[in-house]
Amino acid sequence: MNSRFFQKYLLPGFIFQSLIIGGGYGTGRELVEFFLTAGPLAGLVNMAVATIIWSIVLAVCFEFARMGRCYEYRSFVKGLLGRWWISYEVLYLIGLILVVSVMGSASGEIFLEMFEAPALVGIVMMMGLVGLIVFFGTKLIEKVLSFWSFLLYGAFLIMFGAAFTMFYDTIGNSFDMQPIGSNWALGGIKYAAYNIGLAPAILFCVRHIETRREAYISGLTAGVISMIPALLMFLAMLSQYPDIIQASVPVNLILDKIGWSNFKFLFQIVLFGTFIETGVGLIHGFNERVVAVYPKLTNQWRLAIGILILTISIFVANAVGLVGLIAQGYGALTWGYWVLFVIPVLTLGVRAILKNE
Repeated sequence: MNSRFFQKYLLPGFIFQSLIIGGGYGTGRELVEFFLTAGPLAGLVNMAVATIIWSIVLAVCFEFARMGRCYEYRSFVKGLLGRWWISYEVLYLIGLILVVSVMGSASGEIFLEMFEAPALVGIVMMMGLVGLIVFFGTKLIEKVLSFWSFLLYGAFLIMFGAAFTMFYDTIGNSFDMQPIGSNWALGGIKYAAYNIGLAPAILFCVRHIETRREAYISGLTAGVISMIPALLMFLAMLSQYPDIIQASVPVNLILDKIGWSNFKFLFQIVLFGTFIETGVGLIHGFNERVVAVYPKLTNQWRLAIGILILTISIFVANAVGLVGLIAQGYGALTWGYWVLFVIPVLTLGVRAILKNE
């Protein structure tokens, strides 16, 4: 594949998927909370709603960033919100702490289950690897996140294939259990806003985009790329519906039912890598914002900032837990992103793009 084609049209999608995959998405807990609780069929409709919102908002974001050469979130939101940009800064930091907290909690649970080791071991290892990758900056980050995304797609495809082969009757029958009176769009609207609200963290990869057409295609493609693993996991989760709704780490229930111990071990490693992906994406996005103000920021300071953010987040994770973080923390944050990011992008951002024509 031509490297320039990959950088322009596919890399932003893989980077965005890496940003949102860790913790709740990768473990399946977010998919249960926002989609599966509405029922199998309504869940799929909600996923389609979220994908459409992601694609449209990312397309506008990429073009707005390209026009203004806004490759970090500070300059992007200043151009979008004017003097109100600081409100997004506060929201971003809250979201960063929450997401990394979810990721830390999930890391601890996975290590506890895999090795019967203290959860703190998984948390410390995750922190160390995130800090190491952040230390080396953008070029390494783009390579690591892209490579791990391919591994992730492979692991999710194998899991889906195994679950479908073993439980295709159960998956098909689950659609007959669709609850009456479910929400058919609200879960997708909330989930889309919660995740897309952190999209300015990945604007460092928009540097490769040179034209409006490339920005639009890249953004529309990114929404689809990011939802494909979720769709595969959602369909696999239907093999254990409705019991899986109560699982703290739903993906583990699927893997246990499949019964391939070696594959479960490898999948857990891939999943652990997604936590590192998300942490790297968020913290690097914050570091790029700091660099915009302090251009001489050294790699040592990048590492120090990363470790500080991770440490604060881990304290939050230990205090609340994975299920509580997702159930309690995401609601208010979601509507904040709608007000301070999604709606401004779809109004002020679109107006600026049309005016620039």
